[in-house]
Amino acid sequence: MPKAPDRPSRRDLSFETNRDHWLNRLRIIETQRRTIAAGGGEEAAAKQKQKGKLLTRERVAALIDAGTELLELGSFAAWEMYEEWGGAPAAGVVTGLGRVCGRECVVVANDATVKAGAWFPLTCKKILRAQEIAMENRLPLIYLVDSAGVFLPMQDEIFPDRDHFGRVFYNNARLSAAGIYQIAAILGSCVAGGAYLPIMSDEALIVEGNGTIFLAGAHLVQAAIGERMDNQALGGATVQVDISGVVDDRFPDDQSALAHIRTRIGELARPPLAPFDRVEPREPRVEAEEILGILPADRTKPYDMRGVLACLLDGSELTEYKATYGRTLICGTGRIDGWAVGVVANQRMIVHRRRGLGAGDQEMQIGGVIYSDAADKGARFIELMNQKGMPIVFLQDVTGFMVGSKSEREGIIKDGAKMVNVVSNTVVPKFTVFVGNSYGAGNYAMCGRAYGARFFYAWPSAAISVMGGQQASETLLAIQLKNRGAEVSPEERAALLAEIQARYTAAMDPRYAAARLWVDEIIDPRRTREILARSIAAAANRPELEEFKVGVLQT
Repeated sequence: MPKAPDRPSRRDLSFETNRDHWLNRLRIIETQRRTIAAGGGEEAAAKQKQKGKLLTRERVAALIDAGTELLELGSFAAWEMYEEWGGAPAAGVVTGLGRVCGRECVVVANDATVKAGAWFPLTCKKILRAQEIAMENRLPLIYLVDSAGVFLPMQDEIFPDRDHFGRVFYNNARLSAAGIYQIAAILGSCVAGGAYLPIMSDEALIVEGNGTIFLAGAHLVQAAIGERMDNQALGGATVQVDISGVVDDRFPDDQSALAHIRTRIGELARPPLAPFDRVEPREPRVEAEEILGILPADRTKPYDMRGVLACLLDGSELTEYKATYGRTLICGTGRIDGWAVGVVANQRMIVHRRRGLGAGDQEMQIGGVIYSDAADKGARFIELMNQKGMPIVFLQDVTGFMVGSKSEREGIIKDGAKMVNVVSNTVVPKFTVFVGNSYGAGNYAMCGRAYGARFFYAWPSAAISVMGGQQASETLLAIQLKNRGAEVSPEERAALLAEIQARYTAAMDPRYAAARLWVDEIIDPRRTREILARSIAAAANRPELEEFKVGVLQT
């Protein structure tokens, strides 16, 4: 079987420079992630402790199996957003994949240290994404509820639309109808419309003294009908378990409620798994640390994606499909932690292709660009993976489809549309990693956020945009100058260009994308194999695959 090179990159000055650059970037991101994990800060955390509560991440740690970790998703949600309200770290909710009694589950846990766990627009979007992951992969869903409900100053962005607050309860109903188990623990406030979330779950628990659930709290009840009582008398554990029967069971503290959830998850029937081929895993022959030296600090520079794949695939082995055709796109099969997968990856190394038989009949191709032959190759390979029932991993570092008169005459739109069509209709699980550039329609063809991958991960090197920063800035500047209609000095032009470039560059930062949930998580490149393996295993919990069909393709 063809193998990737043992040493994809010499440890020269360039390698060490790249490695130092990405290690520093990772240190920055991890520092910011720790700040985010602190939620609303020490004072807010102290108030929760005074009530006898565990903090959100303490609850999650007590819930999941000892020695395992939560694969947190959306940790950068709302990063540098809602600043006028004091911010909302992680959008005030922790979500991710957690193993409970050996079973992979989706966990959703409100963080009451962030505005009392109130829902911001991105809180809603993040919870909807967690439910989507549970639905797509048929994973049990655990809600740890401690929320004051909708953040009222932004209610118009949370409440009325299709994918707003009400969609959460719609999903509750759909998940239950699909036989996907949901259990909720009311560990603090649960008020107004939010009260439907635990009660529309299959089982609901409540903690005595801290847990309350009602459609309107004591202040609103008094204002509405003049009735006076405290929140516990209105909707505490005794009322909602012993009298109304709304909630199933009550527990004296967080720890006992979480232990009961573990018991319930441990009782669940084990579903059949998808028939994806898996053998005994083998470690790659190239260390994951190599990735940081391979990946250029300057995203415009070429590198060999095969070196990256050597760090991810079992035995560093890749069997390429049409290796000498459409060379700016690498397609092939390999294994990740024993799982057989198809790989579609952009090739940034500059290559040549021979158009005819003559030695001089060659032309240069630009790495990271999808040409007509690469799009044709990608479409055919993805069709083949659907026929063989093999999950597909997309590694994106793409500047788009090739432009220009020659490409138009070759039918680049037709070939690009063919690849987008096949990606759109793929029925096997897809997993997307944003390695570097992700520009324009290249984002679409390589299974960007709109194309239904089971999970989306980004490296710190990722940049998602309609086009590259330099091209976009020059285009925007030209439009501005044309609208002004006046002569502009070279100095003023340079200042305007710098301002536009700064704004555009900020919007290309992977944290900007993660803040808006365009990606599920920013990950350390060295953990990519581990995270993909866990994601593939999660996807295998959905055993059935739809019939693969595509619509009309221009040939």
